[in-house]
Amino acid sequence: MQRMHLMKWVCYAVGYVFLISGILKLTTNNFKIAFMNLGLPFPDTILFLVAITEIACSALIIGRMYVKQAAAPLIFIILGAIYLSKLPVLMNQGLLKFAFDARLDIVMLILLLLLWQYKPGKQLS
Repeated sequence: MQRMHLMKWVCYAVGYVFLISGILKLTTNNFKIAFMNLGLPFPDTILFLVAITEIACSALIIGRMYVKQAAAPLIFIILGAIYLSKLPVLMNQGLLKFAFDARLDIVMLILLLLLWQYKPGKQLS
């Protein structure tokens, strides 16, 4: 049996997280409430665009198609999430609470940066 390459697993993991996140943003009212509380203009529209972008880009990443191009908008989204929802935690509740709350965001950012820099001919195993 042929061993799966590491980058395939990274694609599946990153794609899974963003696919589920995008679907939940479209189906769960908690996200609408959270987006309303961020003070962004047109929160319903922004939530919808973020959700659709997460679903589309995650599908491309899971399928290992246009991975670099699909990772770029997700990097922007994760940086926005850290800035809008995690930085206030750092300012108000301290470093430890921030580190705990932002752990998935930071791991996803690192993996997205890895995918963004990955060259398809290069095999990691």
